[in-house]
Amino acid sequence: MSLTRLHGIDPGRIGVFAGPLNAQPAAIQREFVREMELLGYGTLWYGEALAQEAFARGAIYLAATERMVIASGIANIWARDAAAMANGGRTLSDAWPGRFILGIGVSHAPSVRIRGHDYDRPYSAMREYLDAMDAAPWRGAEVELPPIVLAALGPRMVGLAGERTAGAYPYFTTTAHIGEVRGILGPEAFLTADLPVVLAGDLATARAIGDRHLSYYLGSANYRNNLLRIGWSEADLEKPGSDALFEAIVAWGDLDRIGDRVRERFEVGADQVVLNLVAADASASPLVELRRLAPLTRSA
Repeated sequence: MSLTRLHGIDPGRIGVFAGPLNAQPAAIQREFVREMELLGYGTLWYGEALAQEAFARGAIYLAATERMVIASGIANIWARDAAAMANGGRTLSDAWPGRFILGIGVSHAPSVRIRGHDYDRPYSAMREYLDAMDAAPWRGAEVELPPIVLAALGPRMVGLAGERTAGAYPYFTTTAHIGEVRGILGPEAFLTADLPVVLAGDLATARAIGDRHLSYYLGSANYRNNLLRIGWSEADLEKPGSDALFEAIVAWGDLDRIGDRVRERFEVGADQVVLNLVAADASASPLVELRRLAPLTRSA
């Protein structure tokens, strides 16, 4: 893995995106990330959406841990202006040197409208936002921007990630598409790949748990359009998704089977695989899944 674009930060080969953690109180979130660190995971990627705030949550996770990398996945550019984004990132980098990655993205049209903005020309909006981040004033000690990673799916946004940032974090997609992203990014950029994971002994059980995840994201135009672009049909995308789509996006089964799916992501060019923990109980902190998957951190 090339760490040049990450300013020397080593995010590890296995990260975690723990969606159910979002609804937990801060005390439970701290317990979860401490357990992650003890188990050997490299990076926690955490969302923002509408009900959270990226930099406050990042500070909670960084303060609760000693070595693990914390990464916003993804901080919404419509939630704050470019100077606030840049200086929020610098503040966390100053307080916890070498441990914060700033993942940013254009979000989705409904969320952007709720915030009072127009979801117009997302590629141009991101390019202009990056320009404004570079020009943002900063009055603290000399601190460079943390490494920036873009939420990117389509060729133009992926190309922008390779041109202007440390790399890309494609979410809710297939192994074949991760290979396409690597081809656009080039060999030097950092590529971290989302992989939804369901621990289940058979497909019916896996679908009973994982269909909630697929149905939610198939409701997003951005993810649907990307899947259509890379060759999936409207029939495949009819909620909760075809069996073929489920198999292409979700890793399910026992530890060995899931490990094979992780290796597939590495083989097509991912530097890191982010285990997106899809638990049977969506209201609980997914500690059981976190512990059962921990051996993957030693074999990656």
